Amino acid sequence: MACQIANVQLDHLEEIGAEWGLSFGDLDTQGVECRFHKCLDSILGGAETLPLSGARVAGCLHIPYVLQDHSNCVLIETLTALGAEVTWSSCSLTAFPGGKSLNMILDDGCDLTTLVHEKFLQYLKDIKGISEETTTGAHHLYKAFHEGRLKVPAINVNDSVTKFKFDNYYGCRESLVDGNNCATDVMLAGKVAIVAGYGDVGKGCAESLRSYGARILVTEIDPINALQAAIAGYEHFSVMPEDAIVCNINHFNVGIDVAWLKANAKQAVNVKPQVDRFTIPSGRHIILLAEGRLVNLGCATGHPSFVMSCSFANQVLAQIALWTTPGKFPLGVHMLPKELDEEVARAHLAQLNVKLTELSTEQSEYLDIPVQGQIKASHYRCTYRLHA
Repeated sequence: MACQIANVQLDHLEEIGAEWGLSFGDLDTQGVECRFHKCLDSILGGAETLPLSGARVAGCLHIPYVLQDHSNCVLIETLTALGAEVTWSSCSLTAFPGGKSLNMILDDGCDLTTLVHEKFLQYLKDIKGISEETTTGAHHLYKAFHEGRLKVPAINVNDSVTKFKFDNYYGCRESLVDGNNCATDVMLAGKVAIVAGYGDVGKGCAESLRSYGARILVTEIDPINALQAAIAGYEHFSVMPEDAIVCNINHFNVGIDVAWLKANAKQAVNVKPQVDRFTIPSGRHIILLAEGRLVNLGCATGHPSFVMSCSFANQVLAQIALWTTPGKFPLGVHMLPKELDEEVARAHLAQLNVKLTELSTEQSEYLDIPVQGQIKASHYRCTYRLHA
């Protein structure tokens, strides 16, 4: 299946692709593991209706440096197949035919949401809902709501278990090292790696680096022992060893004090695209990847398509829920129901050749759990333990 984008406005992406000799129409998604559009058939019951008919979805997601982003193509195809018109650019809010404005936002990092709320308030009256994919974006949504700045109902897709336990953890576990290896030829075994932050992303990064033989140090902000100073700014640059490699896998470029590095470096040399070597006042050198932005997207192709399939399935379900049942979502930040979380996981099992054990009637009655789910309570949080 080639990526067909009949009613999608891609704005500047076509000309960017031309620089690399790529065309979105040439991207073959046949062998891609991002097949949530097929998984949605089972979740939606194979209905031939178009639940997103009339929706004009403005998507604002990362486009990898390499641009061969099959997962985004499948997401676009799925939204349009469900009846939506789509624009995939954060720089044009009226790119729909006839000059119509967006009425749905599909966001990654709260970028487009913030832009509309701060500079394009005239569009807010038409927007029915926002679905947000990232930890950073969800944080900004909750903050905006508590401060009275959020004007549109939103769904926090990031905290769906089939997103954060797969995309954040397993996705970063694979794509972090991929970005480092593509950018450098440095052997990880025997190196000391500092992981700043030990959430789901940090856990995935730490496990990945350790599996390559690196020695791991973890720093974390903690209200009890005040570790925040351990990850603050230029002190770390000053004591880093010669040619320490610094990279970021957070949404924005604020995790690394790039401004300090540029202002205080004696010299900056661009070794190759997305790899810069800075000479700091002590005479030592710091190697910065992807200008301090997402290393897995700046230096590689991002997460594996399978984990993106889980994330994007949640995004599509959130868009459908907000568009078709707006009465269920008053102003605020909401979660997708746990049963949909389980359905996303269930729909992806066949791809891994996994079959579920079903409860018997007696077991179902004893446990007070429906045979077909919801298996876990809505407040249940899945956990995992790192391998020894």
